[in-house]
Amino acid sequence: MLTGSRQSHCLSEIAQANNVDELRQFLFKFCSLYGLANAVFHVTQIAALSQRNPLLLLTYPPEWVETYIAHDYFAIDPVVQAGRNGFLPFDWSSLDLQSPQSVSFFREAETFDVGRYGLTLVVRGPHGERSLFTVTSNLKSGDWEQLRNNIIGDLQVIAYYLHEQSLIVSGLREQSIGRRLSKRETECLELLARGLLPKQITSILGISESAVRLYLGSSRRKLHVSTTNQAIAKAISLELIKS
Repeated sequence: MLTGSRQSHCLSEIAQANNVDELRQFLFKFCSLYGLANAVFHVTQIAALSQRNPLLLLTYPPEWVETYIAHDYFAIDPVVQAGRNGFLPFDWSSLDLQSPQSVSFFREAETFDVGRYGLTLVVRGPHGERSLFTVTSNLKSGDWEQLRNNIIGDLQVIAYYLHEQSLIVSGLREQSIGRRLSKRETECLELLARGLLPKQITSILGISESAVRLYLGSSRRKLHVSTTNQAIAKAISLELIKS
């Protein structure tokens, strides 16, 4: 099957998924299509949530998953650590695995046949979300390098689609943007962002200065920030107001 048609098939499957279980099942089909050992889709961060690692979809053996979660390996996994700080795709061979902790972790992972080689792609969403899409292989080194180079373009597109659909069907997308700003809250923030003072905003919107300050205060609470400048910056970054 040609790469293009494989990618199209995957994107169609992702778009048709109605829940996270269907996306999890998709990962098994995806691995079969691309000749991979395993795949992991891991939402590591949602800006509006304090919950760590809010979503994890994978094809690893259940025994490894149980061990991983029981020991909270999220905190020491070199792949997760690199993905939290990086932006570009990275091959596992580029990781610094010199520490005894890292060596021990990967040796234990090997006993569960997670895959000898791996590639991780980082996805950054529009509302401060971050996720990691990892694929692994048990091919020989040279064959893995060839496969990786042939499919990395497909993987980047699939990773983005997985990110978007998983947040939608899991309900995390709604939580990631927090409570919606009202029309008045949006107007007050936008005008303030343009450099207008509350007194000037009152004449434009035809409301009292106390009402303007009330709307600015409620927007701060909805955006979980302590200052109006922070509210403006966050609203712009979340594309809730125009810069």
